[in-house]
Amino acid sequence: MSKDGTLAIDLGSTTTVVAFQASDGSPPQLLDLPPYSCGDPVVIPSLLWFSGPEDRYPLIGRQVLDAGTRPQESPLLCRDFKRRIGAPRDGEAGAATPLAPERVGGLLLERIWEQLPEQHQPRRLVLTAPIDSYRRYRQWLQEATAALPVEEIALVDEPTAAAIGAGLPPGSLVLVVDLGGGTIDLSLVALEGGEGKAAPIAQLLRFAGRRLDDSRQALRCARIIGKAGLALGGRDLDRWIAAALVPQAAPCASLLEAAEQLKCALSIAPQALVHWAPELGGPPRALQLERNALEALLRAHGLLVALDQLLETVLAAGRAQGLGLQQIDAVLPVGGSSRIPLIRQWLSERCPGVPLRDERPIEAVALGALALTPGVQVRDVLTRGVSLRCWDRRSFEHRWHPLFLAGQSWPTVRPMELVLACSRDGQAELELTLGEPRPDDRSEVVFIDGLPQLRHCPAGAVAVEPWAGPPLLLPLDPPGQQGVDRLRLLFSIDSAGQLRLERNDLSTGDHAPALVLGAVR
Repeated sequence: MSKDGTLAIDLGSTTTVVAFQASDGSPPQLLDLPPYSCGDPVVIPSLLWFSGPEDRYPLIGRQVLDAGTRPQESPLLCRDFKRRIGAPRDGEAGAATPLAPERVGGLLLERIWEQLPEQHQPRRLVLTAPIDSYRRYRQWLQEATAALPVEEIALVDEPTAAAIGAGLPPGSLVLVVDLGGGTIDLSLVALEGGEGKAAPIAQLLRFAGRRLDDSRQALRCARIIGKAGLALGGRDLDRWIAAALVPQAAPCASLLEAAEQLKCALSIAPQALVHWAPELGGPPRALQLERNALEALLRAHGLLVALDQLLETVLAAGRAQGLGLQQIDAVLPVGGSSRIPLIRQWLSERCPGVPLRDERPIEAVALGALALTPGVQVRDVLTRGVSLRCWDRRSFEHRWHPLFLAGQSWPTVRPMELVLACSRDGQAELELTLGEPRPDDRSEVVFIDGLPQLRHCPAGAVAVEPWAGPPLLLPLDPPGQQGVDRLRLLFSIDSAGQLRLERNDLSTGDHAPALVLGAVR
């Protein structure tokens, strides 16, 4: 007997989770999709191996792991592609390239859909997006799902889905610590709802078979108070383990797989042993590691220092809005690497007294996506901010004036108002130069001899990088006078992440139509 309902797909850097809930209200379930899926809880390894650039039916997930020919070292193996979806790549043709990450991810979604059991007939598809690339991911998903025969498609950000999936009530303030295969993301999330307010729901991309690109639907917003991330994940930890145990060997796929098995085993046992078969021949080799040695390795590579920096960035954003650690209702670890005992210990020490909700770190995002009825947009936050170059009458020089700071949420609730005066008599136009402040204190991932390393960048004077292109010229008719206020500017950020400008001429009373100045981030 077939059942209609909602299908959720949480595409991850290391594993992909597929869940289904029938419309009759029966409990949600993770779907086993042989021959792609494996494990407990059941997941699909985010691996695709192509026989050629135009292959439309590659090996997927468990098929790659079980392949007797061990194709992992082929350039036609695609892994860790999620973090590159939507990212600029110099010299590449983007989605037109046969093995571009956008094509690989889209093909994975297609094959998952084709492999669904006959008794499951999804009427609604809900997908999840990384919070740092929500807009780009949304655009990609519109194209990747265009051919799927489903009436409704919706999107929700991963931290909000994880909080709902862990059973936290609407209105909660949650610290989400997402340690995935490719990235580490910390987010302080204020869920909509509570005290009689409506609960958060996902953003519709398609309804009744029609795309909603230009929809003016009223969307309730979940609020991201602060976020911080780093392009370092579980796969990089595997590389550290492999290099420590077999320093003379290249980090081939079979060695990384063995390292991952050790890492997972040490999450539940004080020591672990696996046998690694070198891909170039030779007898199997026993690889053994103890938990305290793993913890020393992670400390030596600066993982906890990097986590401390990310946490302080997120908590500082909360303090700026009057929210301290004591106001956080729960800490929610998600992602496979969040099960490492050292990570749990770090969370307990840094967030004393805050409940740790870690019951379902792997499937929480997919289950939360099922619980989120389509129709809401996530309120994102700026990672860089926007500044305006203005003339300072006191110092008689140009200075950068911040319009929106990193950590502020968008779309903006109310515009930022700024009044500009002329710097000289007879001035016929005002020049607007916008720029993006550079981060002043962060960790970054660099590769040294093929291994990921964390490097700390010391703080210094905050620099502002002007936006590309010529400055915007605002004509003044009649010309202005020195020191006399002339234009009232209203800056806002819309739901598409575009910086908009409205302006009033204080001399003539004219109101100019809104201008789109460019995208923020």
